[in-house]
Amino acid sequence: MSKWRPVTSGVPHRLVLGPALFNIFVSIKDSGIKCTLSKFADDTKLCGVVDMLEGRDAIQRDLDRLERWACVNLRKFNKVKCKVLHVGWGNPQHNYRLGREWLESSPEEKDLEVLVDKKLNMSWQYGLAVQKDNYALGCIKRSVTSRSREVILLLCSSPVRPHLEYCVQLWGPQYRRDMELLERVQRRATKLIRGLEHLSYEDRLRELGLFSLEKRRLQGDLIVAFQYLKGAYKKAGEGLFTRAWSDKTRGNGFKLKEDKFRFRY
Repeated sequence: MSKWRPVTSGVPHRLVLGPALFNIFVSIKDSGIKCTLSKFADDTKLCGVVDMLEGRDAIQRDLDRLERWACVNLRKFNKVKCKVLHVGWGNPQHNYRLGREWLESSPEEKDLEVLVDKKLNMSWQYGLAVQKDNYALGCIKRSVTSRSREVILLLCSSPVRPHLEYCVQLWGPQYRRDMELLERVQRRATKLIRGLEHLSYEDRLRELGLFSLEKRRLQGDLIVAFQYLKGAYKKAGEGLFTRAWSDKTRGNGFKLKEDKFRFRY
């Protein structure tokens, strides 16, 4: 056995206890933070509303707290990757610093593989997902000789469709042109199956027992709404759904009130 030595930081590589110790270590990072701090593994995002100078000062104070935490705990932020994303029309776009270095502003940022720009326009995300899937379909077409429905459906449901549905609850398309852009990928995939090339897209879906991507998104939304009405997602659903209470004896109590939303950046 080796002699006891003091360990200032870190754990042996590939230790099972490592992730648990890391979570304990970074759990105190948000101590004293006033703005919203989001942590995922070793990524940290600080968000705040700036409508007056007090909001700017609050964000800067939290950045200073994070820098002090890093210095005390012998950590370093990769300041080259630290960017500022200004969201909203008429945003004053204040400058912020982390330590002694000023942070650069960025027109868009990727959060867990979802691309968000300063106008909250998700059109870049649509293009990114379609680009990945078109590349995957091209590889399947060139490298796979079989065109049977079993093989093509298996390949398309694994490396292709997840790109079109990953976190789609956030960036789901609202305009017909964006829906058609995503639907074009599945239309191209179903056309690879031998014997169905001459059929229309709707007939191919019916023959394969599939739904269009638009209907799959609607199905997912209806499932979430039903689960909320049955008691799930109570805390998260309070800001999304409103129960339509009625003293009428006809009908049922599981109804939602339709509200109008207006987006303001």
